[in-house]
Amino acid sequence: MHTWWRSVSDPGQWLALFDAIPSVFFYTKDTEHRFMRVNRAMAQMHGCRTPESMVGKCDADFHPPALAAQYVEEDRQVMRGNEPLLERIWLVHAADGLPRWFLSNKFPLRNTLGEVVGLAGVMWAHDHTGGGRGAYARLTPALDVVLKDYGRDQSVRSLARLCNLSVSQFQREFRRCFGLTPTAYVLGVRLLMARWKIAHTDAPVGEIALECGFYDQSHFTRTFSRAMGLNPLAYRRKEAAASLP
Repeated sequence: MHTWWRSVSDPGQWLALFDAIPSVFFYTKDTEHRFMRVNRAMAQMHGCRTPESMVGKCDADFHPPALAAQYVEEDRQVMRGNEPLLERIWLVHAADGLPRWFLSNKFPLRNTLGEVVGLAGVMWAHDHTGGGRGAYARLTPALDVVLKDYGRDQSVRSLARLCNLSVSQFQREFRRCFGLTPTAYVLGVRLLMARWKIAHTDAPVGEIALECGFYDQSHFTRTFSRAMGLNPLAYRRKEAAASLP
């Protein structure tokens, strides 16, 4: 049902269509998460003068590490699961430094043999879902701090203060918008960054644990193993094996 693009002989035809809709942000990526095609709106939002100047770059070239890691993790879900992800809510930092909320759809791209060779995505400004646009906007300062400084201690009280909300108001709005507590969100960001560092660097596990805001290596190992079903070193070996040709 989601393979209409395969019948199009020239993909440039639908890229031209997206160029004519400035409020829609379109892109394709390869299996290494590099941008291969983007429309003008997507390039401009990321501070690129032309769509061509964004080609070959990845999310880490434009966004805070924790945010880029979340985008890549979702890309992997799409490509490994071979299924689209629809209407996901994302916080995106534009070139002007202002975080904005978007809804995002991602679809796997396949070659003529049916093999997944990348993905196509489209985003548009988030107007209303969950707790409403105002609720998301109120929570943005807290999420911005967590994404930029995930390794620092983040109490619920301090995050609520950033949003000019009481702790109970903050927790209630956060759960309504995201379906989880602020504490669970912070832990999720830390684990995501830890997973990225374990898979893509040779840094010692203890060093990664401290960089990602965990008390010590043993606390991190217990938390990581519970979440992933593997301890950090076993996860590193698994990811290294998966990346071999």
